Amino acid sequence: MTTPMQLQQLVEPVAHFAQGRALDAALQGELNLKFPPDGGQFQRIRETCHAGIAAGWLCGEGDGKRRFGRIFEAGEALHGFSVDVVDITDLVGNHHRHPTGEIDMIMPVDAAARFDDYGAGWLVYPRDSGHRPTVSGGRALILYLLPEGRIEWTRE
Repeated sequence: MTTPMQLQQLVEPVAHFAQGRALDAALQGELNLKFPPDGGQFQRIRETCHAGIAAGWLCGEGDGKRRFGRIFEAGEALHGFSVDVVDITDLVGNHHRHPTGEIDMIMPVDAAARFDDYGAGWLVYPRDSGHRPTVSGGRALILYLLPEGRIEWTRE
């Protein structure tokens, strides 16, 4: 049986690594090298997310093609990042803006699934960016870290 605390402990090294750094393409590349999709840390986080969904403590909101939920508020334990997980199948989501940036961990469930045209791995959106989160090619889990927990839903 997995617990939210186990997920927090697994995500903490990622948050620590990103703490105080610019959210940019350089960080994206470094995350993909330090925590690669085929590496142990990435795989343990992925497995814990799947177990949390199965146990009902993760992605408890939404329905159908999109289930989601904030599992950790921004705080000291995760170096100022909040953590949300979303489970999406072939869907274009609502537009939002990242006032402080966003770090996405892309975990395809279906081999062909892509998030914003990226497969398994890390995607970093810089400060003041925005997008419509889009999963194509099947189902994917996305774990995202938000500095200060900040996100702004827009009407675009």
